Amino acid sequence: MYKEYYNLTAMPFQLTPDRQFFYASREHNRALSHLVYGLAQEEGFIVITGEIGAGKTMLVERLWAELDDRKFATLRILTTQISDNDLLKMIGSGFGRPLDTGDKAYVLRQIEQLFAEKHTAGKRCLLIIDEVQNLALPALEELRMLSNITVGGRAPFQCLLLGQPQFRHLLADPRLEQLQQRILASYHLGPLRDDDTREYVLHRLKTAGWAGNPSFDDAAFAAIHRHTSGIPRRINTLCSRLLLAGYLDDRHHISGAMVDDVAEELHRDLAAGDPSPQPPDQQAEAGVGVEQRLATIERSVARHDRAIKRALELAVQLIEAAP
Repeated sequence: MYKEYYNLTAMPFQLTPDRQFFYASREHNRALSHLVYGLAQEEGFIVITGEIGAGKTMLVERLWAELDDRKFATLRILTTQISDNDLLKMIGSGFGRPLDTGDKAYVLRQIEQLFAEKHTAGKRCLLIIDEVQNLALPALEELRMLSNITVGGRAPFQCLLLGQPQFRHLLADPRLEQLQQRILASYHLGPLRDDDTREYVLHRLKTAGWAGNPSFDDAAFAAIHRHTSGIPRRINTLCSRLLLAGYLDDRHHISGAMVDDVAEELHRDLAAGDPSPQPPDQQAEAGVGVEQRLATIERSVARHDRAIKRALELAVQLIEAAP
């Protein structure tokens, strides 16, 4: 709805990663440099960690677009709640050799042969594993074993591991010391700074055809950063709700106060149904500013009423326009 209202050519804050919206912040540029350096080593492991929603997947989307498919055979695994045997079979199948049957020794021989064939064709096998913190130690050890394979004195296989911060704690396990020694590049992707948050929002808007409508004041950008802690996915969620609220309230300017209201509404919606009791100190804190919270709720209810009214008006228009 708000796309047409603000004359945008696309939805600027969708949660699905789209590399055309990639914003090269300082953090993401550093992470990308580590990726490029790691790939240049032509062996071993590259590790990128970050909080949920920090932009790890978007980073890989950008990298994926720049890889030369004449030099790389790439495979991305998104499901990591799997055993070591299933992981090996997924790797073989993903690189073009179905391995639904056979014991582990057979599967490993087939993968080694597959790597050799790719190497002969001038390609390096690049495996990307997302949410790697969910892999069990035996599966990580199998990946380490694959990194031992060589063809003509060269490594035909390289692995990029993407995970949440706890993966770094997992790597500290003494049982993974050999895997640690094979990590040639590692970076932790932090949140956006306040100025990068502003530029991130503007970049996504401009990519979606934004021409200044709606406008944002400085306080709005400061509030967006404060409420999202500079995490890109949180920024997308909040800004999408902001534009929807602007459409429903017929606004063409986003203020800091509006960001606060919408962030409070979003927080309340996400927390709805949480039955966990609050500690006494939090209960006392919740009693502060009751009138302000009630006013926010009233505005939210009114906004929902307007949304229903607009939807009904649109439905009537469609019915009247029908032959």
